[in-house]
Amino acid sequence: MDFAAKLDRLGEVAVRIGLGLREGQELVMTAPIEALPLARRITEHAYRAGASLVTTLYGDDVATLARFRQGHDGGFDTAAGWLYEGMAKAFSNNAARLAIAGDDPALLAAEDPERVSRANRARSKAYQPALQRIVDFHINWSIVSYATPAWARNVFPDLNEAEAVEALWEAIFAASRINEADPVEAWKAHNARLHDRRLYLNERRFSALRFRGPGTDLTVGLADDHEWAGGSESARNGIICNPNIPTEEVFTTPHALRVDGRVRSTKPLSYQGTLIEGIEVRFAEGRIVEAHATTGESVLKRVLETDAGASHLGEVALVPASSPIAKSGVLFYNTLFDENAASHIALGQAYNKCIRNYEALSEEELVARGANRSLIHIDWMIGSSEIAVDGLAADGSAQPVMRGGEWVL
Repeated sequence: MDFAAKLDRLGEVAVRIGLGLREGQELVMTAPIEALPLARRITEHAYRAGASLVTTLYGDDVATLARFRQGHDGGFDTAAGWLYEGMAKAFSNNAARLAIAGDDPALLAAEDPERVSRANRARSKAYQPALQRIVDFHINWSIVSYATPAWARNVFPDLNEAEAVEALWEAIFAASRINEADPVEAWKAHNARLHDRRLYLNERRFSALRFRGPGTDLTVGLADDHEWAGGSESARNGIICNPNIPTEEVFTTPHALRVDGRVRSTKPLSYQGTLIEGIEVRFAEGRIVEAHATTGESVLKRVLETDAGASHLGEVALVPASSPIAKSGVLFYNTLFDENAASHIALGQAYNKCIRNYEALSEEELVARGANRSLIHIDWMIGSSEIAVDGLAADGSAQPVMRGGEWVL
């Protein structure tokens, strides 16, 4: 099968599996300008599915760098609030949301970290109204990826650019199940397996998970009335979607005040152009009270100071060490892929959807059940073939969930 056919398949999977787009629905899409070929395939499939309108907003790395190198210092506390207000209005009117990922992970590595932090904080605040419609699953949404040259060079630095792009595409197609005889049916079968795993966890109603392994002995209390999710989800507009293409995780919301112990990262975290390696932190009563990293420690500590919720957890996810992404041995420098290579935790904002009957609960009630609040949501990997996971019942008794990084079902 040639590249054009695979790219078309990815566009079809994005619309049919990722979004589950409905006839008459609008679609708001964002993409790097280099991803134009995939954006066009997705647009065609969206209109075939009955989309009333597809609106695409393109980002340009060159323009982003121009801001940091030529912009006046006072401008880094500014964000396009008018744009995000428009997106929030579109989502309020039931528009679907699709993001094509492919940005250069090292784009801002040489820029002033304080400016980068200010710009991201301003954008996060402005984006909140739109983002809340997404993370609360008011609408159907998804993320897919495009192998841009800059991204590929970071992933495969020993190859020339053409070879690196080809290698990254093959990794994306494999992880996204595009190489299967029928990708749509393959995704349906994969979703069924993920649904079985989350059903297993929801039936047991563990009060906490305990992770143990080299450098790690961490107890993650789970939010009151938590619900495990993973694979395809039903959004509040009644449309079934796959938020991430690819995905290998089942996940839920921890209790923001019930995380204790030490944990060591098992894979590097690529964050805004900085590779943070060897993360080791200690939690007490839900908050990180010690934080270290072998590289990128100053960036890690700056992240933890973003706001009051940045040093608490908003997600815990289980991924087998034998996942296709883990077996590929590729470090993607992209959270969409790297988080699906290992079990992980996320600093910051919690998913309300992972609390039972969240639609009927007030903000105060959600927080009382343990949902964390923050401007950030940053996943980092803590799982491996050396990590054991136990489910802890309310009486403290333990049941094996993962051994050697694999499910015990």
